[in-house]
Amino acid sequence: MVVDFTLLIPEFILAGTGFLVLLIDMLIPASREQRRNVITATVAMAGLVVVIAVALMTQRDTNEGIYQQLIFIDRYSLIFKTLFAGTGFAVILMSIDYVGKKMRQPGEYYALVVFAVLGATLMSQAGEMLTAFISIELLAFSLYVLVGLSRGDERTAEASTKYILLGGISSAVMLYGISLLYGAIGTTVFSAMGSRLAAGGWDLTLILGFVMFIAGLGFKLSMVPFHMWAPDVYEGAPTPITALIAVLSKAAAVALTLRFLAMAGAGAVDELRMPLAILAAVTITVGTLSALPQRNIKRLLAYSSITQVGFVLAGVIPMTLLGADSVVLHLVGYAFTNLAAFTVVIAVEIHSGKEGVADYAGLARRSPWLAMILAGALFSLAGLPIFAGFITKFYLFVAAADQGLIWLVAIAVVNSVISLYYYLRVIREMYVTESNDTAKLRVPRLTTATASTLFLGTILVGVYPAPLIDVISASTRVLAPFLGR
Repeated sequence: MVVDFTLLIPEFILAGTGFLVLLIDMLIPASREQRRNVITATVAMAGLVVVIAVALMTQRDTNEGIYQQLIFIDRYSLIFKTLFAGTGFAVILMSIDYVGKKMRQPGEYYALVVFAVLGATLMSQAGEMLTAFISIELLAFSLYVLVGLSRGDERTAEASTKYILLGGISSAVMLYGISLLYGAIGTTVFSAMGSRLAAGGWDLTLILGFVMFIAGLGFKLSMVPFHMWAPDVYEGAPTPITALIAVLSKAAAVALTLRFLAMAGAGAVDELRMPLAILAAVTITVGTLSALPQRNIKRLLAYSSITQVGFVLAGVIPMTLLGADSVVLHLVGYAFTNLAAFTVVIAVEIHSGKEGVADYAGLARRSPWLAMILAGALFSLAGLPIFAGFITKFYLFVAAADQGLIWLVAIAVVNSVISLYYYLRVIREMYVTESNDTAKLRVPRLTTATASTLFLGTILVGVYPAPLIDVISASTRVLAPFLGR
């Protein structure tokens, strides 16, 4: 077996960038802390930009499975590779001021973000269960450390401990499910599993293995009933890492789930559709209702992200090309929206040191531009027109309705309307409630530029999604042999 290692150049660059950042961090004296922060962040971002450039130049027309289909280098993985690297770039950019004020080892922080991007990239490329498991663990271990990297906050230690313990349990469940599936089918390669499942003959071992593997993925997605870790981890983690978990971890898990179900589960789509639809409906409802009483902005966004997972599942369940297109489109729109919201949350936290919804009182007078960006991001999460969330949810609902899941669409629409309440509560604080703090919010130009760019992306996806949809459609055609129309 001859392997063309040039296909893995972007992954080699990612790994090399992570180690280079660590090396630079060690070489720059601790006395030059601010300089070290800026240099390590710049190197990490440069590496991510190079990865995107190399991948786009060399892999646009590549469609290969290497190591006997353990890893796929194709357009489907390319669009996620670009999304993940872009997310890592945005998180590092919004972290520079935060890390400079709240952390002592910036090199470790930025290197782990890069390694998390590498793990997510490999998840989108995995074509075999053990390869997927190792990729998940690379991402998970990077996030475990990042969640606990901030010192001096009791919530951080608690969040890190919970995340590690529950993550370890979910990994054990997933690994046991893989062993059961291998025992029942005799292979862990997705495409070979699909042929076996299409032949029928589901026995108890096969069902149990499949359920346990999906349960492991459900933890990474924070899908109900595997969601209980999310609010505490979101609240306790450093805020840029909360953004990374909300976008990168979710998108990577969805990318893996979609490829896995398309290649391994397409033959059993009729058996899987109803159980997954019920999980989606419960996830949407629990996430929405749990967000209503929240008074901490990060916990509110945690439950919002749980709701978004339910929406994404509504596009995954149909197992059609339209569904796959809608899922990827939603992930891109959600990335712009959520990162824009978290950039504003970081700016407010650095200024006031607080995270309560009530702490956003009067923000429209202290920083009109940031208040507008946060309001727009929240409207996008709610699914209102001209923002990304409207068009992406529309595509998800059309894909679900096309397969007869009208009841699921109805539940999703009702919950979208309910979600307006808690989003409007934040907006009310910003624009209506008076604040004792009338001082202008002094925000670095870099933070303002980052938030503005992400907000512009949210608007562009909502107003003119056609070019993005064309790119996404070309990427999901890789899964066409396994999906319905």
